[in-house]
Amino acid sequence: MLVANIATLTIAKAHMVAFWLFQQAADDTGSIGWDPIHLWKQMSWVAQVVVVILFIMSAWSIGVMIDRWIAFSAARKQSRQFAPVVAGALREGKLDEAIRVAERNKKSHLAKVVTAGLQEFKAHGESTEIPGEQIEASKRALERAEAIVHAELKRGLGGLATIGSTAPFVGLFGTVIGILNAFKKISERKATGLGAVAGGISEALVTTALGLFVAIPAVMMFNYFTGKVEAFDVEMDNSSSELVDYFLKRTSATTVRR
Repeated sequence: MLVANIATLTIAKAHMVAFWLFQQAADDTGSIGWDPIHLWKQMSWVAQVVVVILFIMSAWSIGVMIDRWIAFSAARKQSRQFAPVVAGALREGKLDEAIRVAERNKKSHLAKVVTAGLQEFKAHGESTEIPGEQIEASKRALERAEAIVHAELKRGLGGLATIGSTAPFVGLFGTVIGILNAFKKISERKATGLGAVAGGISEALVTTALGLFVAIPAVMMFNYFTGKVEAFDVEMDNSSSELVDYFLKRTSATTVRR
């Protein structure tokens, strides 16, 4: 995340420097200004709508990035604290203590899965069902919990992927409008100088740059978060397997005692 923030700030500063250089060149030649205010005023209303849409997409993607970063960090932190404690409780056969520990770590992806399995096993263990039915019911509970947690972890990532894939094309639409406006000015003024095409060229370049500025961080962070979700899925699968083994051993011990 730190690298992404540094890259984003660098890109932001780079385009400000570029605008400043264009402004200096414009002041030296007496031509139209290239600072953000002049660029906005020179744009057609269609290009301005494109810019607004791109800023909304950027804001939404940044919100998803922050939300997922906080959620994944909390899940990782609580899972590291939860795993050894619940493992110790299960080794000692303290099922109720393990459930209480899991319920105290509600942000942990492992705790959500383990809680579902333990509660189901406990509920069926107190019934008159045969051991095989207890294990199967617990397995189904674990699978349901994994599916729910997986969906929670992926929340917002689909939108992030959509923004990453569509933002360049939204910017390209603004580019096409800018080029068309440049040709229109040439036709109206019967001239090809900078003054005739400056407005159209500027909005074409700005919308293209904004499209890439929005898309690149979105694609990078989507890939990063997808890798995190896959790692969490592996951890949940391992926890489920270990929990099923525990259920089998506990059920076998109970059957022998009977």
